Amino acid sequence: MRDLLYKNLTFSNRGRKIISSSEVIDQEGVHSVVRRHFTYVIKQLENSHIEKQPAYLYVLKEKNTKNKREHFFCKIKGSLLTENNGKLLHILFIHTLSIELTASCGAVEHA
Repeated sequence: MRDLLYKNLTFSNRGRKIISSSEVIDQEGVHSVVRRHFTYVIKQLENSHIEKQPAYLYVLKEKNTKNKREHFFCKIKGSLLTENNGKLLHILFIHTLSIELTASCGAVEHA
């Protein structure tokens, strides 16, 4: 079984775009849930002087053998400057990825 949910929200008056997806899969004794989330905020700049915001990467990986569960989470946050049709744009972005794997109730253990 596979369920997929996809959302694409655009707020043109605020210069914001949000894209998210969620996927649930039950296959071969493993239940997996994958979530992706992308957020973009675009601001037009009048001059090229802006304060540089630090980018960061956060990664978390957990493994719980007792509960037969694995979880992976990654978050990237940053910004960039670009030019489009003579306009200077500042793009702020946040991307997240979450993957969770658990053994299904009917899963058979291997020695």
